[in-house]
Amino acid sequence: MSYVNDNLMPNEKVLFSAKVHPAIFLPAVISVLLSLAVGLFAFNLEVQPSPAGSSLSVSSLFSGMAFLISGLLFIYSIVLGLQAIIVISTTEFAVTNRRVIAKTGFIRRHTLEMLLTKIESVAVNQSILGRILNFGVVTVTGTGGTKESFRAIGQQFVLRKEISQIIEQYT
Repeated sequence: MSYVNDNLMPNEKVLFSAKVHPAIFLPAVISVLLSLAVGLFAFNLEVQPSPAGSSLSVSSLFSGMAFLISGLLFIYSIVLGLQAIIVISTTEFAVTNRRVIAKTGFIRRHTLEMLLTKIESVAVNQSILGRILNFGVVTVTGTGGTKESFRAIGQQFVLRKEISQIIEQYT
């Protein structure tokens, strides 16, 4: 069961939920592509014939270093991919008829439960890549200066519109 469903009050319904955008896998994908490029470069160096009579050439040393770098980049991309999977599977963002509920993290959990009547504004910030792929950082500001940001939320403008409409409807 999800955090949002476990923490609903009596007569509270989830009206809208948002997900983390799959664009958080981009660093892992770029790292995999870079490791493949370095690996292919190293393989190309290894295939080239070495000068006659030399048992250990500079190109074979360079090729070995390139293979090592390629392997390390590949391991790094696996770590980035696992981090992205954890973020996607442990982040929840929902708007109910009474409040906004958000949760991030698995071992170190961070939650936000803000009543709709206490929300002052919902801001959306997008980078150029965020505009292209339709994701952004959603910042919910409440009364008393409470401010919480959630990164890489997909359909962020729909989320902001839903929160505004639900506030209008239920207050």
